[in-house]
Amino acid sequence: MERNRRIFVAGHEAMAGAAVLHRLEAAGYTNLISPDSARLDLTDQKMVFDFFMTERPNYVFLASAKVGGILANSRFPAEFIYTNIQSQSNVIHAAWKSGVRKLLFLASSCVYPKDCPQPMKEEYLLSGKLEPTSEPYAVAKIAGVRMCQSYREQYGVNFISAVPADLYGPMDDFNPETGHVLASLLAKMYQAKTSDQTEVMVWGTGSPRRECLHVDDLADACLFLMDNYDDPGVINIGSGQDVSIRELAGLIKEIVGFEGDIIFDKSKPDGAPRKLLDANKISKLGWSLRISLENGIRQTYEWYVSLMHRKEKLY
Repeated sequence: MERNRRIFVAGHEAMAGAAVLHRLEAAGYTNLISPDSARLDLTDQKMVFDFFMTERPNYVFLASAKVGGILANSRFPAEFIYTNIQSQSNVIHAAWKSGVRKLLFLASSCVYPKDCPQPMKEEYLLSGKLEPTSEPYAVAKIAGVRMCQSYREQYGVNFISAVPADLYGPMDDFNPETGHVLASLLAKMYQAKTSDQTEVMVWGTGSPRRECLHVDDLADACLFLMDNYDDPGVINIGSGQDVSIRELAGLIKEIVGFEGDIIFDKSKPDGAPRKLLDANKISKLGWSLRISLENGIRQTYEWYVSLMHRKEKLY
């Protein structure tokens, strides 16, 4: 990317987009478009179109998404499929109409089949049935990938798609009712520790395995791909390593310092049995992650504790 060109990060107010924006600032990019998120509704087609035609961004990072864990996906399937399809479609179409030079769309590892061979290679996309608990969200993300590919084919635009592993880090959703497993567990353990609870309940058997990617590593990979990747096929962003939910809970328990018991509620769904990305493609291009899982959780926990302390001072 040319340093003086205009860059727009769609979703800059949420975890992934904010990390990309901070990484751009740290790398010396100064011509960044940061609209007031309260005034730019990405689900509003006319508003998005007018914004793109006025601002004329040269590069776009499409990181906006309505995301959540198993519980949120099961409660709000209509919101997940509508919000994501509508917002990403508006951005991709407006990017083409306004002459954007390059766009990076962020999908999700749930786009791969539930019983996908492990690790999951890019060519496994659409090779089997999706995990039912996240299907509406996955369908929306697959639609985004296919839309980028279709616009490339018909209009010759340089729109690419990446599939990151499960994200975590500062600005994550730590609400146990809506957040993903790592952030939810971290919040549960903290609340249990500070309120002297003797146990923490975890959904499922603890046997499913998850690959976790710190959001700062994602941001680094996004800038890397903008400079080094132009293919129509998706590309995975991952560590190549995963842990079981039981192992993850134990690590978080140790970092938080919670001394109670971890109880697994086997009556609740597990979700996909395993989601490990094959990261060979991006590794061969020269990218590798910098933040280990343990260090990433410690950093995230410190950020979360600081957030809780700031909230306590307000009341």
